[in-house]
This record gives sequence, structure tokens and C-alpha cells, in this order.
Amino acid sequence: MRPRDHDRHKLGTANWLRASVLGANDGIVSTSSLLLGLAAAHTSHATLLLSGTAALVAGAMSMAAGEYVSVYSQADTEAAALAQERAELREDYSGERRELTDIYIRRGIDAALARQVADQLMAHDALGSHARDELGISPSSRARPLQAAMASAASFSVGAALPLSVVAIAPARWLIAAIALASLVCLLFLGGWSAKVGGASVRVGALRVAFWSALAMAVTTAVGAAVGRL
Repeated sequence: MRPRDHDRHKLGTANWLRASVLGANDGIVSTSSLLLGLAAAHTSHATLLLSGTAALVAGAMSMAAGEYVSVYSQADTEAAALAQERAELREDYSGERRELTDIYIRRGIDAALARQVADQLMAHDALGSHARDELGISPSSRARPLQAAMASAASFSVGAALPLSVVAIAPARWLIAAIALASLVCLLFLGGWSAKVGGASVRVGALRVAFWSALAMAVTTAVGAAVGRL
């Protein structure tokens, strides 16, 4: 027999994983792209460190604020839907029970069994049953704005700290190559890890993240080099 853990799906981790991966990826790509563009324009070492630090702080705050507002809007939508469902249960309990029964019938359950399931689930938790099966809202998928904001800010900071650390320790002549290489290696790992946690292809996830990130860094480097010649 297969272990019970084999049947545990990855969807419960989707919310925090999305926020964390997005934050870390953005931290690495945006900060390394900025530093590569400045380095290609022959900016001084002190200016690179100052710019990278400013990018880390500003980016983390921006990610936190944006994620909080976005997820809070989702939470407001969920709360409004639950309030409407609660009112409908008070006003027409029988009609809501028929509606839940119809949902189960459309999913392939025999009509008699569907009525029995709807009766038992609504007797146990009427609002929870409708939230899950009618609205698609469950405790594991509920929007958590503060959690998402903190995850985004923390992961962005960790990601942005990587290229900034390279600037602090790498020799000037190898700076561009060191930033690009360190960032791409970490992005490959990040893409592969997030794909593995989500149950997707590790190779595809890693290459997808690395390709688009490399493109972003290459374009910014080219722009910085062009501006530096002016």
C-alpha cells in the first residue's frame, strides 16, 4: 500500500507559495536587473550599494502594500458572498437545501443520495457546506491579507539581498558576470523548488523562471550600457 501522504494534494499551499515565490523572484530579478544596468553604465561601487539597498527597502514595502490591498479585496469579496449566503439561509432554508442537492446531482451523485448528503451536511454546518460547494470557499483557501503581505515583503527582501551581497564582495571586473550568474543559479533553484512543492515539473518550472529572468536582466544591462556611452 502507498503511504497516506501520497494522497495529500498541494493545493493547500498555493496561497502562501504564490506570495513567497513571487516576492523572492521579484526581489532577485528587479534588484539584479537594476544593479546590472547601473554596473553596465560604469556606476561607482558606492552608488551600486546605495541603489541596491534602496531598491530592497522600497521593493519590499511595495510588494507588501500591493499584496495586502490585492488579497484584502479578495477577502472583502469572500466576506460579502458569505454574508449573502447567510441571509439566504435565513430566508429560504429549504430552497438552499435544494440548491445544494442540485449541485451534488450535477456532480454525478444519485438524486436520493444527494438529498441525504445535503441534509446531513447542512444539519452539521449549513453555511460551511454552501461556502465550500457553492462558492468554492474553504478554510485552506481563504484570503489572508496580512499573511500574504508579510510573506511577500520577507521573500522580496531575501531575494534582493542576494545580488546586493554579490556587489559587496565581488571584484569590480567580474561584477556583472557574478551578479548574473548568482542570480540565475538562485532563480533556477527557486523555480524548481516552487514547481516541486506545487507538484509540477521541476525542470519546466526552473527553466521558465530562469529564461524570463535572464531576458529581463539582459535588456536592462543593454539599456544601462547604451546610456553609459552617452
